[in-house]
Amino acid sequence: MVVACNACIVSNSFIESACDVTCGFLCLTKLLISHMKIKNVIIVTSVCLVLAFVSCGGGSSLKPVIIENPQVNLSIFPVDEDGYIHIFNGTDFTGWRGYNKDDVPKSWIIEDGVMHIKGSGTGEAHSSDGGDLIFAHKFKNFELSVDWKVSKGANSGIFYLAQEVKDQQIWISAPESQILDNQNHIDAKLGVDGNRQSTSLYDMIPAKPQNAKPFGEWNNTTITVFKGTVLHAQNGVNVLEYHLWTPQWTTMLQNSKFKKGSKEFPLAFDLLNNCGGENHEGYIGLQDHGDDVWFRNIKIKILD
Repeated sequence: MVVACNACIVSNSFIESACDVTCGFLCLTKLLISHMKIKNVIIVTSVCLVLAFVSCGGGSSLKPVIIENPQVNLSIFPVDEDGYIHIFNGTDFTGWRGYNKDDVPKSWIIEDGVMHIKGSGTGEAHSSDGGDLIFAHKFKNFELSVDWKVSKGANSGIFYLAQEVKDQQIWISAPESQILDNQNHIDAKLGVDGNRQSTSLYDMIPAKPQNAKPFGEWNNTTITVFKGTVLHAQNGVNVLEYHLWTPQWTTMLQNSKFKKGSKEFPLAFDLLNNCGGENHEGYIGLQDHGDDVWFRNIKIKILD
């Protein structure tokens, strides 16, 4: 938390982006005002601000802004005899919208009862009509089941416990169950021990056994989250287990591309280390990675 004493006179925008040590330098500058000429004060102030900036890691204290939006009422969705809430009705996008958006991106369409993200070929950069999709309700303890199939060489993902972070993408705060054409996408050969193949915890734990069906065929991924224990299953077989909010989870993050101090993803470590925020709950998301991917039979059972 950024704290300033009463003696500091500085704009709110600076206080929000600086770290605590800045306050000490600014207080010193305030004190010097009563003993020095204005020209010298300007010089001292400039030096103090530079020192503060360096001491704070060059401005690395960027803090995420979490956006809280209204959530959809689950009572409007049908519940089957096994207790699953069917959150995609096969006809429209009721309950869904773009991540950090009010509406569904135009690249997402529905064909023959199936949700389809139309490939743009732009990867995670997204086309102007693209972007990741979320179901507008936060879940805490749940079992999520999704059928999916990919085009040749396609990449996508299922996110969970996501927060909406201003000006960021969904993966900055959410674990990802990978969706991939393992035979034709280069990501299958990257990472460690296959931890970027389908239904793996992306870049951290490989799905084993790796039993994904090839592109053009339907697969099922089931993700269970219960009091921090997480299971991924693929095509009816449990393929990995891990435990959130534990030293094990922190170590996994530190050994991944989302490690603390990453220049490429400076916000990721802290957000993921406490994924789901204070209440340990968040959104379900589907990724637009620029490829053609199809989804159906999306349902969730609340385990609270």
